[in-house]
Amino acid sequence: MEEKTKQERDDKRDDPEVGDKEGFVLSREEKDNVEESRPPRAAVLHEIIRREGEQELARNIVALSWSALAAGFSMGFSLLARGLLSRYLGEVPGHVLIESLGYSFGFVVVILARQQLFTENTMTAVLPLMSDPSMAKFGSLLRLWGVVLVGNLVGVALFAWGILHLQQFDARTQQIFFGIGEELMQNSPWQMFTKGILAGWLIATMVWLLPSAEQSRITVIILTTWLIAAGGFTHIIVGSLETLYMVFAGHLSVADYVFDFALPTLTGNIVGGSLIFALISHAQVRSDVG
Repeated sequence: MEEKTKQERDDKRDDPEVGDKEGFVLSREEKDNVEESRPPRAAVLHEIIRREGEQELARNIVALSWSALAAGFSMGFSLLARGLLSRYLGEVPGHVLIESLGYSFGFVVVILARQQLFTENTMTAVLPLMSDPSMAKFGSLLRLWGVVLVGNLVGVALFAWGILHLQQFDARTQQIFFGIGEELMQNSPWQMFTKGILAGWLIATMVWLLPSAEQSRITVIILTTWLIAAGGFTHIIVGSLETLYMVFAGHLSVADYVFDFALPTLTGNIVGGSLIFALISHAQVRSDVG
């Protein structure tokens, strides 16, 4: 009897469906649960984003244009929500940290609605080119970037013109919208560039985290974009909304918008999203696979 019991224990431990090599007894269902709870490897995240990038590069110009325009309109709500929070919070302690949550609203809408946002594509659309470099893919990337950037900027420009001229908000709220843009333009072009690097990096980080976030997607979006607002980092699309509002109000020239804000910020976002985060993430995965 004792010999038989010992044999049964040995058989149970060796059974791949109920025991592991440390001797703990797990059912097949429990083993499946363990596998499902493990976070995906970096290579898996890389492949998910690369395939999504391939799909974006293959989309036709008309579909990209409408999606980018919609994203520009949606991003307008970042200024709207932030301004309204500031309007009603007043000077309560820590009001800047609270009103910065409004900045995240447009990003939540754009990402959950799967609209085309330029700074997302500094990460998503670059990985296919890094994985399989070719002039054809580089041309597709430039086409995607150009169409999406123009669509986003047209959308935020129309939104900025609308909230300025359609008499939807009182003078106090309008002054807050203006103050947000005025504060942004206090940065020098060099600061626009360096702060743009951090904003591009954070957006790329968000894109990298989303495939594994599952039920926490909204939390990831809010936290990363809130940090951009709280840190005063520069984002080409939201910042264009804030500065074009000043242009339409006659307080900022188009030349100042282009050369003091748009070009340095755009360059910084691309450097942070593509040349730093995407390149490092791609190199990490290539090293693991190699």
